[in-house]
Amino acid sequence: MFRFDPYSPAVDADPFPFYKTLRDEYPCFWSQEANMWVLSRYSDIVTALNDWQTYSSAKGNLMTELPNRAGATLGTTDPPRHDRLRGLVQHAFMKRNLESLVGPIKGIAEEIAAGLRGRQQFDFIEAFSSKFTVRVLFAALGLPLGDEELVREKAVLMVQSDAATRQKGPEHIAAYNWMTDYASKVIAERRKNPQHDLISHFSMAEIDGDRLDEREVLLTTTTLIMAGIESLGGFMAMFALNMADYPEARRACVANPALLTDAIEESLRFNTSAQRFRRCLTRDVELHGQTMREGDFVCLAYGSGNRDERQYPNPDVYDIGRKPKGHLGFGGSVHACLGTTIARLSVKAAFEEFHKVVPEYRRVQEHLPWMPSSTFRSPLRLELARI
Repeated sequence: MFRFDPYSPAVDADPFPFYKTLRDEYPCFWSQEANMWVLSRYSDIVTALNDWQTYSSAKGNLMTELPNRAGATLGTTDPPRHDRLRGLVQHAFMKRNLESLVGPIKGIAEEIAAGLRGRQQFDFIEAFSSKFTVRVLFAALGLPLGDEELVREKAVLMVQSDAATRQKGPEHIAAYNWMTDYASKVIAERRKNPQHDLISHFSMAEIDGDRLDEREVLLTTTTLIMAGIESLGGFMAMFALNMADYPEARRACVANPALLTDAIEESLRFNTSAQRFRRCLTRDVELHGQTMREGDFVCLAYGSGNRDERQYPNPDVYDIGRKPKGHLGFGGSVHACLGTTIARLSVKAAFEEFHKVVPEYRRVQEHLPWMPSSTFRSPLRLELARI
């Protein structure tokens, strides 16, 4: 009997055979282990994303939600409240606010990549991507230097879950509480002394006299720290994995760094770190012969939709010339990720500098250790060796 358990180490290691079975045989599947329905076909996921009135985010969007977050963040609200929050937060992500980060991001990448000169073998995550993502995040948000390692440790814990209990464990909740306290202190300081950073922009954003309240600023900040470190860091690790496993694509990108733009989009389709998010039904839905009831949770398996042969020919082939229009690597519809510009900019800058120092490399480990998370997928370590 087929089972799909998003908390299983087997799914962490390789979800794609499970996804194919779901798409082909059980496109609307009740997962006993997750206690929710699973939608795996691209068209069904896009329909759900567009129909936010039926597939609501207001009860949380993470597969295993953090306390006091549902209904109060961009990812856990529906229009019209979501539109208000997005309008205010989007002010911080306006192009003119991000342009000032281009130089620092390139400088950070160059400095960290230089530290790899002469190293024959290294853990890409420990030696490069984690350092890079934390430094970029600190620069963008205006977080105080000196707390980088601790903030990263807590952010990574926040997105994990306990495979045995299928819940957030005490260590995950404690990390979230620590991050909330940490962010509240930074926000209080920024309100007193505004700077040219995203937290200051959140605090001061105003549309027709409307501003984010204290809780909205706090939850937006903690969510961005978590997403910035895990989503960006996880994607960088997955991109490095693709570059190591597909040497022809890597060599093309090294020879012509402009190709990194297309390679990044194909990696977001082929191996996104944002694998699964949930919604809650506001009415009964009939789909593929199944009846999903009002109040049921539904898993939208982005990672499966991105490999759906009904949408993308030869979906299990990594092809940097594909230009995968409409991929789900950054979600979609009203809940498309706000940080797409800075994420794309950061990953391209990072690998331009990384490839100058380490142009030829291979993966050392045959079997990777994967982060235990029902929502995100990324390796805990990625040992690379120069060729």
